[in-house]
Amino acid sequence: MHLGQIAEQTPDKPAVIMAGSGRVITYRELNEASNRLAHLLRAEGLRPGDHIAFMLENHPLFLAIAWAAQRSGLYYTAISSRLQPDEIGYIVENCEAKAFITSEALAGTAAAVPLDVPLRLMLDGTAPGFRSYEEQVAARPVTPIAEEREGADMLYSSGTTGRPKGVKPPLSLAEMGTPNVLFQLLSLLFQPDGDSVYLSPAPLYHAAPLRYCLTMQRFGATVVVMEKFDPEGALAAIQRYGVTHSQWVPTMFIRMLKLPAEVRAGYDLSSLRCAVHAAAPCPVPVKERMIEWWGPVLHEYYAGTEGNCFVYTNSEDWLAHRGTVGKPLLGEIHVCDEEGNELPAGTSGTLYFGGGPTFEYHGDKDKTEASRDPWGHGWTTLGDVGHVDEDGFLYLTDRRSYMIISGGVNIYPQEAENVLAVHPKVADVAVFGVPDPEMGEAVKAVVQPVSADDAGPALEAELIAYCRDHLAHYKCPRSVDFRAELPRHPTGKLYKRLLKDEYWRAERPAAPA
Repeated sequence: MHLGQIAEQTPDKPAVIMAGSGRVITYRELNEASNRLAHLLRAEGLRPGDHIAFMLENHPLFLAIAWAAQRSGLYYTAISSRLQPDEIGYIVENCEAKAFITSEALAGTAAAVPLDVPLRLMLDGTAPGFRSYEEQVAARPVTPIAEEREGADMLYSSGTTGRPKGVKPPLSLAEMGTPNVLFQLLSLLFQPDGDSVYLSPAPLYHAAPLRYCLTMQRFGATVVVMEKFDPEGALAAIQRYGVTHSQWVPTMFIRMLKLPAEVRAGYDLSSLRCAVHAAAPCPVPVKERMIEWWGPVLHEYYAGTEGNCFVYTNSEDWLAHRGTVGKPLLGEIHVCDEEGNELPAGTSGTLYFGGGPTFEYHGDKDKTEASRDPWGHGWTTLGDVGHVDEDGFLYLTDRRSYMIISGGVNIYPQEAENVLAVHPKVADVAVFGVPDPEMGEAVKAVVQPVSADDAGPALEAELIAYCRDHLAHYKCPRSVDFRAELPRHPTGKLYKRLLKDEYWRAERPAAPA
């Protein structure tokens, strides 16, 4: 549905509620704020197909800014506020943004970003080089711009294996309000409506939170945004706002499950109809405990920012095929070996998808070509490894780039991570290969303990033994290091490459003087 229609029908209904501050943005306010910015962008010369970028915390006007671009036929890039200035500058330049919007809360970072952008706006204050957002939009009309057309996000991969890649979908420029594929999928799977309340506990600049929030608002639902994820705070928000739909990543489940039993039992979660999770594989014991706690309301999907596939399972199918991420609803699965041969059920290989939407990595022909199958079928890959069972359910093994080769044996570290993640003394864990003079690579675990006092040889031995109780010994870490915190993105994605690179750099000989 068109945002303007919802605003007309239910003008005073909350479109956004900030879970921490309690601030409410009504549908009238959301519609008017997005219209004002759309008029400003049009007046500044931006036309359909042009690009804006914004870097914001989970701000009350985050979604209004996205809607302004969406209804103007523009591409828009939401940038992680955790990036360094040079990384932000690279994305702004790479996406060819003609406008850049940030907030006073991020002024220190924004001021250090090398920018060559005609329109630079700052919310809640100003800084050198930025105009006041509020002053610039104040006099603009609250009515829609002429000839509204659907835009699209162009989001960047998190850059765990190098420079982030801008995923550029085709721009439909359909009439504003035209249902998109995600609207149709959510309508089919989760049946949201104007009475739904959607909880978004993750940063809005990530693909799934941004897209799902905007899509839920197309149904007229209320979106509750957490400024920052907190396990007990999430439970409190479900109870307080009567949340019906939500989306999570497995690390959030783990943190909630590690709350004391009496804390977990103290909240009424009976309003939940759909708890969707994605972004990373969920350890089987974690999902079993979540279904036991919340009931069969868990829904899982496997997809990517690229939008080339959508694989889905509900709780019932998952319980019958534990560990699966489901069956494809968008795109057909091809499991291939290195020569392009399709592999039988139960055999792991690189996952390719055919028949789904197309995409490209903006300004990077080589990366775009690398995402296609080299045998000319037109299939695309996200770089993951997995297999399907006899019933056609997909199981993920790991990312191809994280495979460890030790003594000629292929090891996928996700297996050990899933085991160690549920150990009661482990808050977070990463497993990867490190140089080994005899075996080529050895399995290493880096652990963030629940209590720093536990870090040491005794816990190392305990964790290795625990892993060996659940997996073949060759898949388990031969050593464990401890860190106060692992480099994990707020969306749940682990920057494993940063950790792995530390160990490989340490083994390289120093450059000659």
